[in-house]
Amino acid sequence: MRSGKTTALALGFVFWATFRFQGCSFALCGKTIGGVRRNLLLPLCEQLRALHFSVTEKISKSYADISLNGRTNRFYFFGGKDESAAALIQGMTLAGVLLDECALMPRSFVEQAIARCSVPGAKLWFSCNPGPPSHWFYREWILKAKEKRALYLHFTMRDNASLSPAVRARYERLYSGAFYDRYVKGIWSNAQGLIYPMFEPALHVAAPPDAPERFVISCDYGTLNPTSFGLWGLCRGCWYRIAESYYDGRKTGRPRTDEEHYQALKALAGDREIEQIVIDPSAASFITCIRRHGEFRAVKAKNDVLSGIRRTADALRNGEIKIGAGCCDAIREFSLYVWDEKASHDTPRKEHDHAMDDIRYFVATVVDAPEDDPFLVLSVHRG
Repeated sequence: MRSGKTTALALGFVFWATFRFQGCSFALCGKTIGGVRRNLLLPLCEQLRALHFSVTEKISKSYADISLNGRTNRFYFFGGKDESAAALIQGMTLAGVLLDECALMPRSFVEQAIARCSVPGAKLWFSCNPGPPSHWFYREWILKAKEKRALYLHFTMRDNASLSPAVRARYERLYSGAFYDRYVKGIWSNAQGLIYPMFEPALHVAAPPDAPERFVISCDYGTLNPTSFGLWGLCRGCWYRIAESYYDGRKTGRPRTDEEHYQALKALAGDREIEQIVIDPSAASFITCIRRHGEFRAVKAKNDVLSGIRRTADALRNGEIKIGAGCCDAIREFSLYVWDEKASHDTPRKEHDHAMDDIRYFVATVVDAPEDDPFLVLSVHRG
């Protein structure tokens, strides 16, 4: 992470393509086309134009023509978000492909992109952050680099000359455990043990020093599984989990209806102005129930599990969130929420995870939202 690998790879790919080929097609691939443009093309264009390249982008057709000294090649953009993405690149003939963050892409998409490179002299360029050692890309490419005649380069933050020692030290403090090994050291390691080992009651359990300025409720919804609501208040730049409501239908032997959950939600909100209810996106019936009543704005939470866990860990380390002493179920789950060591990929064990999920939804959707996010500036008044 922050090692400069994307810049080095993108420049190297375009230089190689320009000096080896003329009038050929290439592919720039990322998790999404928007990500390709943001992370690869936009910074690349500035650097290439400074080196007297010409870059002409056709946004509507998802390609750019890159020229130097009368030599022009076309670079198509592809997003490898899910299994269906393989069909997008099928049928093309390419002289090379760059797959940025390929470990995040489905294997079917990566292998379809590889199969398109049939022009003589074509090469494959990959970049990724490490994942678990069971990941198919690690097994098929990293471990078999010599067999596949691949040049394997290991980047770390020390390879990025633009990062000061202070910035490197800050990034190193943000991670621990498997994420530290992966994103700082660049090691393909298993995730194991507590998911939030940095959580310490002495540091993270606190009440807001003043009356909060804004309020949000986060929700992980269950029928037989527990339903967890967290009431959050913003005070002096920190979000405090002021109170919570946690209902376990298995323990009581009586599942709640959506209407009963809604009454619990109203009781937690009290007479406060709640900006939004950030809710499990799979809870379709409960979202409908909230919207039908018209008292609260229901917002589907961002639900990328690993990204949300990493961002929640950052928020704990950086002091962006605190947990109230009365939030007993959240505090209990922090000490029990662990990785599933039997899973083939990074997966939290599906127990003691309901308050953890509602906290993750809150951090990913509210704490990590851009400052101009309209949901952060619109209040919904009761009645």
